[in-house]
Amino acid sequence: MASYLNIEMFRILNMEFKDRMKSRMEALGLRATDISERLKVSRATVTFWLNGTNGAKGKNLLSLAELLGCSATWLETGKGQEPGPGSNVEPAFRPFKKAISYPVISWVAAGQRAESPDQYVGGAGLYFESDQSAGEHGYWLEVKGNSMVSNSSPSFLPGTYVLVQPEGFDLVSGKYYIARHRDGETTFKQYVYDAGKEYLAPLNPAFETVQVKDDWEFIGRVIDVKVTGL
Repeated sequence: MASYLNIEMFRILNMEFKDRMKSRMEALGLRATDISERLKVSRATVTFWLNGTNGAKGKNLLSLAELLGCSATWLETGKGQEPGPGSNVEPAFRPFKKAISYPVISWVAAGQRAESPDQYVGGAGLYFESDQSAGEHGYWLEVKGNSMVSNSSPSFLPGTYVLVQPEGFDLVSGKYYIARHRDGETTFKQYVYDAGKEYLAPLNPAFETVQVKDDWEFIGRVIDVKVTGL
């Protein structure tokens, strides 16, 4: 019973944090993209804050509060004086980005699409929008399994959708990618470059980190995330 109450308490605190964060973003005209770029955190992390999955902590909390023109104490707990309209900070200019609709496709189809993106047509008839540009052949994949589930942010639960940019991307250590093995296996992992070697790393320590060799090919970079069913 105590464990359940603790989980429920954290859920309520995270939802209240989400509401305060959203209110400040609306007051300042900030978007999730702005938060991600200014704080140098992933879009997945910001999405989890805005969904109430978890709240910002430590350095991220302090930086977020500064960006939102409020105290970290008020943002985290709601205690203290709520910031008024006169406390707004001036957000950096940002061009308007029109949301683009991308199809949800299967993991098998993602491999086929990598082989022939111009000829491939297919999907489940399900589309989600994003203000991130994934290119002409961008698509969403539904996360399967628990290898990318973490006790901290970001954490990609099964059923989460990730937006994939299949062309024109660079490999950046710490970012997230879709990779395909020569035997046909397609996986979603964090790319890590360390001491001259490349790895596909899960966020869940129960799963094995794989060294990237000639048998792996990167077929897309994950640039956005969507959590449904909340």
